[in-house]
Amino acid sequence: MDKQGLYLTAFQRKLLLKSLETDLRPEYRRRIEIMLLADAGQSQTQICEALGCSQETARHWITMAQTGQAHHWSDRPMGRPKTVNKQYLVRLQELASHSPREYGYSFQSWTGQWLSKHLAKELGIKVSSCHINRLLKEMGLSTRLKDNTTEKETSSQRDSGIKIGDLPSNVEPSFLWQFSLMKTSN
Repeated sequence: MDKQGLYLTAFQRKLLLKSLETDLRPEYRRRIEIMLLADAGQSQTQICEALGCSQETARHWITMAQTGQAHHWSDRPMGRPKTVNKQYLVRLQELASHSPREYGYSFQSWTGQWLSKHLAKELGIKVSSCHINRLLKEMGLSTRLKDNTTEKETSSQRDSGIKIGDLPSNVEPSFLWQFSLMKTSN
């Protein structure tokens, strides 16, 4: 019969001990060891000294054991999330260069959000739509539709400088005389 610990059920303790037998990253192993030591009655300070971990780390995983959440030791991923690789960039460029309809979608043009969703499903790497748009810009691509008005705009922008010249005189003379005949009050 298993001896009773402070926080963990017999099942949780057995599960954690079994997990320690597998090949784990040191950070995951430390999480389990913190919970097992806390369950055995070790203080936070004793655990930190024994394992060489921070007070914050020990406090967190002791709380997880105390609240019955020891089974969540592997839920919080370690390190930075996966980043885009060469394969991801090549596929992004390929998708952006073709219509989404070629890939079974009903819409005519990609958005950063849809490219992100598609690539996450296909390659397993989640990237925000903002980062997708940044990557596209670096490649000289965009999800915006090409517009022929940009060429017209640039030519009209060249002609939009200030022009100096005589104003056309199409005002009737009687109108101008009214100003000179007005009395001014001093």
